[in-house]
Amino acid sequence: MTMTGLLRPITTDEIQAFDRDGAVLLKGVIGQEWVDILAEGLEFANNHPDGMSAGVSEPLRIDQFPASHSPKLKELMDESPIAEIVGSILQDSVRFYMDQMFYKPAGLIAPSAWHQDTCYYNVDGHQLVRAWVCADEAPRNVSMEVIRGSHKWNVTYRPPVGMDPAADPKGAAQLEADFANGKVLIGREAHDHWTYFDSFLDPGLPVLPQIDTQRESFDILGWDYEPGDVLLFHGNILHSARGGVELNHPRRSHASLWAGPDVSYLRRRSQSIPDPLPLYDHTPSDGQPLGDFPDVFPVAWAPGQSAH
Repeated sequence: MTMTGLLRPITTDEIQAFDRDGAVLLKGVIGQEWVDILAEGLEFANNHPDGMSAGVSEPLRIDQFPASHSPKLKELMDESPIAEIVGSILQDSVRFYMDQMFYKPAGLIAPSAWHQDTCYYNVDGHQLVRAWVCADEAPRNVSMEVIRGSHKWNVTYRPPVGMDPAADPKGAAQLEADFANGKVLIGREAHDHWTYFDSFLDPGLPVLPQIDTQRESFDILGWDYEPGDVLLFHGNILHSARGGVELNHPRRSHASLWAGPDVSYLRRRSQSIPDPLPLYDHTPSDGQPLGDFPDVFPVAWAPGQSAH
């Protein structure tokens, strides 16, 4: 089968919308064959949980780094137009950082809590973009939402996951000592066994606003999503996924994280998700560009590069 590339150019209006709002839904930019590969890859990951699977018995299954063991998801990351789409929005080269699967079976769709992405990872920079694709229709009431413009608020909020330090004062004290001594808080062993609650909440970061109880106070942007669309949003933007409604089909989505040239390593006290596994073979310093590790983060697409 001949695989199609980007189905249409990214427009100036879409580039400007992403910069202004922190998110943009790109309608009809990837072909059905990529949607089929996405669906096959997500089903494989769902049927083959590994050490990075969380919530396996819950109505929301979340996997970290699923493309590392799902061949079709790896093909999607390596060969689909998604890297080109992200690079076209940034108008710069991009590197793949990591990916996630969010598998919500048919029935009562579980919501996803409001959060930012950057606080979970040891990365920092303005050119950090999440590409969200879904193998199924996702109407507005089960799709993604963002707080328009919150990517420019210049604040990092506390992740809404992790243990309360008061529940384990000794463990929390050891973590603080490890962080002060320059230790990476979540090591390579987490790739064999990990949950969101292996880390402690960071009391030094502000708590997220109570968005759902004060929705009228925020400029909330959302969409009706159809397969073939790609939703891009900034790593710093506040976002969630709605739920609490019945759906007669699953909502199987994949979220890949891409980095432009200004993204660098930053060891965070709030780290909740392990670094990409090959990065543990290096000893990055705070402020060091990801481009210094081309074996871990090769350029996936650059302006002027021919499409697949």
